[in-house]
Amino acid sequence: MKQFFIFTLFVLILAGIARGQQPDSLHFLEAIEGEGDTLPHLELDEIQVFPKPEFESRRMEKRYLRLEHKVKKVYPYAQKAADLLMKYEDEYLAAESDKERKKYVKLVEKELFDQYGPELKKLSISEGRILIKLIDRETGHTSFELIKDLKGGVMAFFWQGVARIFGNDLKEEYDPVIEDILIEQIILRIEAGMI
Repeated sequence: MKQFFIFTLFVLILAGIARGQQPDSLHFLEAIEGEGDTLPHLELDEIQVFPKPEFESRRMEKRYLRLEHKVKKVYPYAQKAADLLMKYEDEYLAAESDKERKKYVKLVEKELFDQYGPELKKLSISEGRILIKLIDRETGHTSFELIKDLKGGVMAFFWQGVARIFGNDLKEEYDPVIEDILIEQIILRIEAGMI
């Protein structure tokens, strides 16, 4: 019983620290009653646990570390794309005519190219491929769909052709279970603050 009390106190202190409270502050917990006993109850955030990656060879380890570096580089751009899409979508849909929408898209496009264009031009082809997948992960829409919705089918077809020249596919979807499982694990580690 004494060990349970110490464990409970430890959890309370950690929960308080995680919520930004001082360890000496008082925090009341919900309780669960069962079998004539009252136990403290605390909902904790989900914690992702991953096994340490093991590699068949040094070459495979280097490939994984390169992938990790590339994901860390482009993931913020995918997050920013999702945030900007949500921000601009309301204003885009509020435009009353197609002419106003086209004018708004050109204005936003110029603003984004001025701000992010030089950085995105420096991405390698493989980083661009990862970015295309991560944009699908973050927005729920492929890059082709986004271009088609905002710029029209002809422009989407044109940019798909350009992407195909460089070995990319704007219609490629993110598959966190099979094809992109390593990318998903890296992202979850980034979000957990492990890398």
